[in-house]
Amino acid sequence: MLKRSLLTLAISLAATLPAFAHLDPAEHGSLAAGFSHPLFGLDHILAMVAVGLWAAQQSGRALWLVPAAFVGTMALGFASAIAGMPLPFVEPVILASVIFIGIAIALALPVPTPAIAAMVGFFAFFHGHAHGVELGGAGAWEFAAGFILATAVLHAVGIAAGLLLARFSGKLLTRIAGAATALGGIYLAIGG
Repeated sequence: MLKRSLLTLAISLAATLPAFAHLDPAEHGSLAAGFSHPLFGLDHILAMVAVGLWAAQQSGRALWLVPAAFVGTMALGFASAIAGMPLPFVEPVILASVIFIGIAIALALPVPTPAIAAMVGFFAFFHGHAHGVELGGAGAWEFAAGFILATAVLHAVGIAAGLLLARFSGKLLTRIAGAATALGGIYLAIGG
């Protein structure tokens, strides 16, 4: 009964979109706009929670190293966009991150933690660049602090969900969550 209730809760939380309005970063380059930004797009939510799931699936030092690699490299991508550095294929790579990380979780690939950190770091640079391009020039550092905090929260949600799922099902439910993430990414890529 408890397993079924927790599974229902996890699915409900994963399927729920935030109900608050997304603040326009060009008008509101603020901490609140930055914090709301990753919570507004399903691609952001899926990718950032998946990073936490993947870290939890690996356990050990991956619990802090993988999210730290994502957040740090995302900040570098943001700074590069603010500095005016062009970067091609930003949106396709962001969608690819959702699909790739979801597949990696679903397959429970035995990848060393530093390699996972490098992979998520690659994708994070594109996520950060997208944040910087969308912002323009208004309140860049307040906005950055907000989306960095929201990203860390989403990673923590993914880690907590991954640890909870592993506790009740071994790797099975985490792998199913990875497959659902990859399918969500495919949906977004072809028509979402």
